[in-house]
Amino acid sequence: MPHQPLRPAPSSGVTHADRPHAISSALRAAIPPTLPILAGFVFLGITCGVYSVSLGLPWWTPTLMACLIFAGSAEFVVASMLVGPFAPLQAFVTVFIVNARHLFYGLSMLERFRGLGRKRPYLIFAQCDETFSINYSTRPPAGVDEGWFMFFVSLLNQLYWVVGCTLGGVLGSVAALNVAGVDFAMTALFVVIFLDQWTKDPSHASAVVGILASLVALALFGPDGFMIPALALILAAITVLRSRLEPVYDACESGSVASASDTCENGPVASTPDAAGAHHGGDAR
Repeated sequence: MPHQPLRPAPSSGVTHADRPHAISSALRAAIPPTLPILAGFVFLGITCGVYSVSLGLPWWTPTLMACLIFAGSAEFVVASMLVGPFAPLQAFVTVFIVNARHLFYGLSMLERFRGLGRKRPYLIFAQCDETFSINYSTRPPAGVDEGWFMFFVSLLNQLYWVVGCTLGGVLGSVAALNVAGVDFAMTALFVVIFLDQWTKDPSHASAVVGILASLVALALFGPDGFMIPALALILAAITVLRSRLEPVYDACESGSVASASDTCENGPVASTPDAAGAHHGGDAR
């Protein structure tokens, strides 16, 4: 996971009179980076809605889950559990395992969320994979309050998901659809996210660690119990490698050095500090 250097808590410096302008500016800035999520979330939300209704749930159930749970993969699981035997402990453990990766997201965003006041609880609740990716790697334009920017990124992404789930619930309730294999949509989404992060990461060490740790845990604990051990192995390995990874991400963020593949998130950068001075590509984030 990319290292986020510690920095002071965000301070908007926005007066009460300037607040409407600051909020509207943050909303406008949050729309472009979330637009790629729009199509994916609406489509996947439709599949979740159709799948839920196909199990016999009311059309409004996926909408309610999208508002109160907002964890796509977990919602597929919860939908199947709602029509099964009453087993609250099993449901809790299963959903915890499915969403355990959010613990690591939270650790990465501790400094970013500090000092955000009443926005902080919602930012914590709404931190899905795609929202984390945007809020972690994207800086708002100059003059845009970062707290409001992250808030609207989170809100827009959830709205996209709610719309998709609602459309799927309505569609599934009025049309007889074949939903065989529709639950594979989330697997496909995670593969795409992994590939996207692979192309942006200045060091592929964390991705390789994740793959190897998952394979080891899968071999030792089987498909039903490998998730938590895999996450524990990843955490231990990244902790050990932290001293080697941090300089790479710090240098890439400052634009002073490239990764092994001579690319940072915003494109090629020079491979030495001296050559970096001649690079005039986009600002590293």
